[in-house]
Amino acid sequence: MAPTASSPTAQGLLVSDVTVRFGALTAVDRAALTAPAGAVTGLIGPDGAGKTTLCDVISGLRRPSEGTVRLAGADLTGGARERARRGVARTFERPGPLGAATVRDAVRAAAARHAAAREHPGRTARDRWRRRRAARRDAAGRADELLARVGIGEYARRSARAVPPDVARLAELARALAADPSVLLLDEPWTGLPERRRRSLEVLLRDLAAEGLAVLVAGQDLEPVLGVCDVVHVLDGGRVVASGPPAEIRADARARGVHRSAGAPEARLTAR
Repeated sequence: MAPTASSPTAQGLLVSDVTVRFGALTAVDRAALTAPAGAVTGLIGPDGAGKTTLCDVISGLRRPSEGTVRLAGADLTGGARERARRGVARTFERPGPLGAATVRDAVRAAAARHAAAREHPGRTARDRWRRRRAARRDAAGRADELLARVGIGEYARRSARAVPPDVARLAELARALAADPSVLLLDEPWTGLPERRRRSLEVLLRDLAAEGLAVLVAGQDLEPVLGVCDVVHVLDGGRVVASGPPAEIRADARARGVHRSAGAPEARLTAR
């Protein structure tokens, strides 16, 4: 039977009343949002609104002071490695080093790690071992497939340390997709991308959602998020101040005020 709108599968990722404190500073204040499977969900707000901190909570890099994160109706507990095993993949506002000789090697290593860690079907332990071994052997092919899909296949043999920043960002996305996630969490994914790559990324995110992923995009710039998302949540001062389809967010006075204040010093908190 197909999942209903209220079923755990349809709900995808559910963040409930998450609060994060750094001493006397409340960086995230009872934030709540849903990122359904099969949709692109946006999280926008000025620099310092708490977007990255909330992403850290979802991905298991930071423990909240209060609140819960659930995936398909089950509590997400444990750190980042456990959440990755449960299906949460993440990219960062500032991509880290790819840590491999070539771009292909970086993505191949991610695919091989996933092949080794995930459950493989089989009637016996030997069947499962064979499937796992085959998946690890196929990691290079999987890497080439993903690099082509994110639009940087021509950089596969290039040194991972020498690629342009926009290519490094898309290679990080390919590594995240190598984990076959059910939730894809992207922090400022358009930063540094030229216009043609920005447009291609929008198409890719819509395609991934159509394949059943829950895609959550965090960003400061209003237009690219509104252009690709089904539902958008506006975060300001650590609080979700507005939620709704892009047309409603465009018309919402609170959302417009947050967008106008994005460059104002008083809109910035010490938490990211």
